[in-house]
Amino acid sequence: MANVIIMGAQWGDEGKGKIVDLLTEQADAVVRFQGGHNAGHTLVVDGKKYVLHLIPSGIIRGKKCFIGNGVVLDPTALIDEMQEMANLGVSITGAGFKISALTHLIMPYHRELDIAREKRKGKGKIGTTGRGIGPTYEDKMARRGIRLSDLYNRQVFEAKLQENLAYHNFMLENFYNAATFTLESIRDDYLRMADTLAPFVDDVGTLLADAMDAGQAILFEGAQGTMLDVDHGTYPYVTSSSVVAGGACSGSGVGPTHIDYVLGVTKAYTTRVGSGPFPTELTDAIGKHLYTVGHEVGASTGRPRRCGWFDAVVLRHAVRANGITGLALTKLDVLDGLKTIKICVAYQRNGRRMETMPADPSIMDVCEPIFEEMPGWSEPTVGIERFEDLPQNARDYIQRLESLTGVPADILSTGPDRVQTILRRNPFSHTR
Repeated sequence: MANVIIMGAQWGDEGKGKIVDLLTEQADAVVRFQGGHNAGHTLVVDGKKYVLHLIPSGIIRGKKCFIGNGVVLDPTALIDEMQEMANLGVSITGAGFKISALTHLIMPYHRELDIAREKRKGKGKIGTTGRGIGPTYEDKMARRGIRLSDLYNRQVFEAKLQENLAYHNFMLENFYNAATFTLESIRDDYLRMADTLAPFVDDVGTLLADAMDAGQAILFEGAQGTMLDVDHGTYPYVTSSSVVAGGACSGSGVGPTHIDYVLGVTKAYTTRVGSGPFPTELTDAIGKHLYTVGHEVGASTGRPRRCGWFDAVVLRHAVRANGITGLALTKLDVLDGLKTIKICVAYQRNGRRMETMPADPSIMDVCEPIFEEMPGWSEPTVGIERFEDLPQNARDYIQRLESLTGVPADILSTGPDRVQTILRRNPFSHTR
């Protein structure tokens, strides 16, 4: 069986949750490898809606689920999510749910720093969720982070916490004029949560190696999207982790030679949440149509998504940065009824045509999209389960996207439910 990475090929919110849920049936284990509870996957299963932020989507199907070391973990958010799943009848313990002992913890001062920084930047703010993700990754890279394993050595935990508070309280009080924290309040809360999480803490890298040795198939589930990658996205309007396929390896403890297939999930148009360049953004009636029909509101934040035409420049960038094997094209049905559909095939700046994303992504703000127009279709595509049954113009549109990006659209989503899907090639049957 193949090991498959699923990652976002745009700015996140591409519908990865549904695709993960669809493919989970063939996987033995599902791994979340980066990000925090700033991301969310919305699943509709048998008409029932599930919103997940940290727990891998495979939990709905009772699969083994792992949170890898590349994730930053807010234990309060995780415990709340575990309870929400239990309330919906989803068993956490029965699925073999495990969390890497090496995950770094989001602390209360990280959240306060996140909010204070955005407030200080004013109009120049990045548009973070204010959940402490960025400051936690900063502490990780500065080698002062607190990891989940530290909670089970009280002496180590208190020493690290004391050192961090001395540093962060100084910044909060003297630079941001924001609230500070005491050791006792944080320590006692986190030690209580440590007791709740203790049964789930393990060596995830070794567990995954054992699973692969046993011939089990693993699905690596990413959050956000390529254009939010800290290295390869529209910096500085990005997240703080490695979103691309390579991050699945470093964020889970699995070597790249064990990966067989990379599935890039993309909408049939483009959206993004927060600030930053967006060349194909639409603020007209078409943009409103995409927003309204596509229900374009962030699963984690509730923030409205900016909407625009499909950007082939962005997708070619994602194909290169991730080594994408095939695409999962979602929300095709949102385009139903449009008379004309546009595709951005290149950018233009100072009279020069650009087929690839500029090395400095800030230049995207001054690039003009070069559009190619295609006829739309009036027939509904919702729920269609065979490629041949799609309207001819819809098939032409998909084939043009394949031609522009250089990879096949192996999966087509024609609605929110998992059965509303056309599976043209199975990623788990792929061999290198």
